[in-house]
Amino acid sequence: MNKQDFNFHLPQELIAQYPLANRSDSRLLTYDRKTNLYGHHQFKNIADLLRPGDLLVMNDSKVIPARLYGQKLTGGKVELLVERIVDEHTFLAHIKASKALRAGGKIKLDQGYVLKIIDRQDDLFLCQTEIDALDLLDRLGHIPLPPYINRQDESLDKDRYQTVYAKYAGSVAAPTAGLHFDDKVLANLLAKGINIAYLTLHVGAGTFRPVRSDSILDHKMHSEHFTINNELCAAVQEAKTAGNRVIAVGTTALRSLESAAQLSFPLTPLSQDTDIFIYPGYQFKICDGLITNFHLPESTLLMLVSAFIGHDRAMALYEEAISNSYRFFSYGDTSLLT
Repeated sequence: MNKQDFNFHLPQELIAQYPLANRSDSRLLTYDRKTNLYGHHQFKNIADLLRPGDLLVMNDSKVIPARLYGQKLTGGKVELLVERIVDEHTFLAHIKASKALRAGGKIKLDQGYVLKIIDRQDDLFLCQTEIDALDLLDRLGHIPLPPYINRQDESLDKDRYQTVYAKYAGSVAAPTAGLHFDDKVLANLLAKGINIAYLTLHVGAGTFRPVRSDSILDHKMHSEHFTINNELCAAVQEAKTAGNRVIAVGTTALRSLESAAQLSFPLTPLSQDTDIFIYPGYQFKICDGLITNFHLPESTLLMLVSAFIGHDRAMALYEEAISNSYRFFSYGDTSLLT
């Protein structure tokens, strides 16, 4: 298939620039592949749309304030977007500057801190920090809002571009399907007998990398690190044995589950990188359902949705969302696909 097969027209006014006042006030478009039926709901009522025994798998990665601003020693402005924390004092970052930086170069930050460029790895720069890298980001970093949000980060983003269950720091983009859950929704799910388990995938900036090749098979997928523990493996096995559904909350949870299933099923605990690319024709091994926001035209995330419910159905789903003025992308509305 070609990337043009995943193109659609999205009115600019449907791209959400801010979150709603309340997380769970977002709208929820449901689609069931067996019945080919849509449903229009409020996310706050999602427990009513699920079955006792369903297992929701959530990504508990925490967004770090990954955007830094600084200057070269010669005075030129520099913008960094951290891609991945390597260790206590080093990270990989995308760097924008008027002239390319080289190994050995230095970047001045606020409060007198200095970064040193250690090496270049393809499009990324390995940077060394004077203090703990996460501490530095907490002091100076900005929330890395996606490129389609046309504003600077604000104080509200520190809370709202983060799931309420975020635990392990490392993502530079939010696992946005989880942004709709609040404490009341989570309590309602548990009260109905719907189970919840967690994995961790640290989302990289590569999630926004466009598909540049005409044939999607020529696209090189970005790599991200994920961890699956014993508790999650047992929960998935219990759900499958009982004939209950496993529903991924977000494409990151789905990609982690399917990556692990390619190595072994029943699942076994692991912690490693994945560059799995899911597009039409993929045979799903774990996931029976997917909660996911509405994605960019020609994106790998839309290709994943097309693999899950079928290409024509996915494009029709997006037509349904647009005709009903659903809000798109990170701070937008969401869908439940089964």
